[in-house]
Amino acid sequence: MAPKRLTVAVIGVLSMLLAAPFAPQALSQERKGESPGLSEVLTDLLQGSGDADTTSGPDRRVPFGREEVQLSFAPLVKETAPAVVNVYASKTARVRSPFEGDPFFEQFFGRSMPRAQSSLGSGVVVDEAGFVVTNFHVIKDADEVKVAMSDGREFASKVLLKDESLDLAVLKIESDKPFPTIAIGDSDALQVGDLVLAIGNPFGVGQTTTSGIVSALARSHIGISDSGFFIQTDAAINPGNSGGGLINMAGQLVGINTAIYSRSGGSIGIGFAIPANMVRAFVEAAKSGRDFFERPYIGATFEPVTPQIAESLGMELPYGALVSAVEAGGPSDQAGLRPGDVVLSFNGARIEGVDALGYRLATQPIGTQAALDVLSKGEEKKVDIALQRAPEGAADAQVQLRGRSPFAGAKVAELSPRLAQRLGMNADTKGVAVVEVDRNSPAGDFGLRPGDIVREVNGQTIDSARKLADASQQNSRWWRFTIERDGQLMRQVLRY
Repeated sequence: MAPKRLTVAVIGVLSMLLAAPFAPQALSQERKGESPGLSEVLTDLLQGSGDADTTSGPDRRVPFGREEVQLSFAPLVKETAPAVVNVYASKTARVRSPFEGDPFFEQFFGRSMPRAQSSLGSGVVVDEAGFVVTNFHVIKDADEVKVAMSDGREFASKVLLKDESLDLAVLKIESDKPFPTIAIGDSDALQVGDLVLAIGNPFGVGQTTTSGIVSALARSHIGISDSGFFIQTDAAINPGNSGGGLINMAGQLVGINTAIYSRSGGSIGIGFAIPANMVRAFVEAAKSGRDFFERPYIGATFEPVTPQIAESLGMELPYGALVSAVEAGGPSDQAGLRPGDVVLSFNGARIEGVDALGYRLATQPIGTQAALDVLSKGEEKKVDIALQRAPEGAADAQVQLRGRSPFAGAKVAELSPRLAQRLGMNADTKGVAVVEVDRNSPAGDFGLRPGDIVREVNGQTIDSARKLADASQQNSRWWRFTIERDGQLMRQVLRY
């Protein structure tokens, strides 16, 4: 009796499923005129499509078939991973001996002791001729940089171009065969929620691929570098991933992984990458043989638009870049920009702040023009501005400092807009700046850095490179001087 009842029940359920009025209705848009199969009916039943509002979101269903269940990033990884490399940088650092200066112990222990230091990072081959992009901090001050391919080959490399403010560097490796590459994509096409892969060598364990989404765009003020325009992703990025690639689903490079936000040193799902459009401009500068990455010069300085400023200008929202100063005769002056104007967009892209404007400028070629939307005296207008090379100025000659002084071994020069840009400063910065420092020199021992501005030495104001050269020749054991570094004044008193 029981088996008969079970058979009847099963037949009844199947009859109801096959005759259910909602099945043809749910499938009418996809399969007009066809009878739905059992899998389609079961799918609709399991997802509850009988009375659901199918217009409220994307269609979802239970996967049927092995092919659907086994969707994978493997083909994409196989295509792109060979172009992601390991970067090994090494340098020999001088460690001051605790006995330095002691006339007795110094003869036995010496003045300094060499110590080998090394760092590990990742890189991406972006040209089959052997151009490799990585982070500046991976190869900073390195004496030797080697590049290891995923197939085990290893190459010595030459640093073609590096920029600390952007945290980017381009290396060159040589081979008689073309290298595997990843095409540079358009990072402006990214949207929050897009799927991405992060490929690199975390913790030195070997090439690793992680997946995630684009969590945010145009992130700024995160303390990574002077650049303020980053892609944020939750794809796991760990130490050693620096310089690796952020890849979109088309197999294109959309960013160079550069840093993570972490209290423990491990990934917590907040990673940052330099946009590919900036990488493309940097690589082109390296290929053209430039000694530093030049940004277009427009002869104006900017400041953020605060809510108070926006209200005073009649703006509904605080965005854009407020013109604070314009150089007479410069490109901005010739284009009609005036202090108090607000740049709202750059070549059609909305400008959220000063960092965004700096990013847009840096990605444009020198010698072209840009179209700006500007709010001026309560009215919006369009302005075409020439993107020029920064002027070198009349006194860009470098002076090598010698003598027995804390400045010996440093090269200095009077700042011009072009030199200020090279040193990562605002173009309108004035003074005598340190351009280079010999590592094995008094200037190197005392911690002078490129970009330091010497303001005063032994009571004498320094306003020219020649005056600093004369001051460094003084026969004195006591030195009092003032250095400006990153906008901060530092006063030192030394007996040397």
